[in-house]
Amino acid sequence: MIGPDIAGIAEKLGVAADDATAIPQLAAETGLDVDAAYAVQTALVKRRLDRGERLVGLKMGLTSKAKMAQVGVDEVIWGRLTDVMRVPDGGAVDVGDFIHPRVEPEVAFLLDRLPDPGEPVGSFTRAVRAVAPAIELIDSRYANFTFSLPDVIADNTSAAAFVVGPWSPVPDGLDNLGVLLEIDGRVAQVGSTAAILGDPRRALDEGLRLAGRHGVRLRKGWVFLAGAATAAVPLRPGAHVRATVEKLGSASLKALS
Repeated sequence: MIGPDIAGIAEKLGVAADDATAIPQLAAETGLDVDAAYAVQTALVKRRLDRGERLVGLKMGLTSKAKMAQVGVDEVIWGRLTDVMRVPDGGAVDVGDFIHPRVEPEVAFLLDRLPDPGEPVGSFTRAVRAVAPAIELIDSRYANFTFSLPDVIADNTSAAAFVVGPWSPVPDGLDNLGVLLEIDGRVAQVGSTAAILGDPRRALDEGLRLAGRHGVRLRKGWVFLAGAATAAVPLRPGAHVRATVEKLGSASLKALS
């Protein structure tokens, strides 16, 4: 039996992102399962690397019940971040570069070292140098922002851009910090870091485990986005976005008109 056309699916998704044009879901038509979807993700990201981008981290997706309910998917997933996706804190993006961009507040980790060979997964959190508030801009390449689990994995978990606020030492607890997402100074979402698998540090363990299944190991100096603490909010032209995490501070983003 002939499997899915990994390269062909990756090319369709890549062109959709480049042209900011939505495409139909692919998994049902192509027979894509989760393992094949991660192979598509690898090919899709390689397409970016081949034109000069470089990997700078990993991100988790669907780590909160709110996000799972919002997109109709019920399994934690992971994707890759490149340097071109990173926007400076307070920087701007052109919404015309995306199909239907949404923003969400997150917690970011800065990795201090590589894990030792055979090191238990649970101890990896001690490899974190610093923590920061963050904003992720997600942008599904599928029409109407709807997809199956293999679809969103193949699409690099809707990764599009991200902002990291000021780094600070990791506090004693990260499991129940208040989170606020503001658009143009008005409260758009209120949440807690407890929505991120109960504790964002669990997201790091989960990310290391899931990525490791596919031969991916995190590297020193990489950014790790633990996942959204609230549902995502559409990003409109001209909007000013601020995400604040208790004890960690805030990160901000502007959308060009």
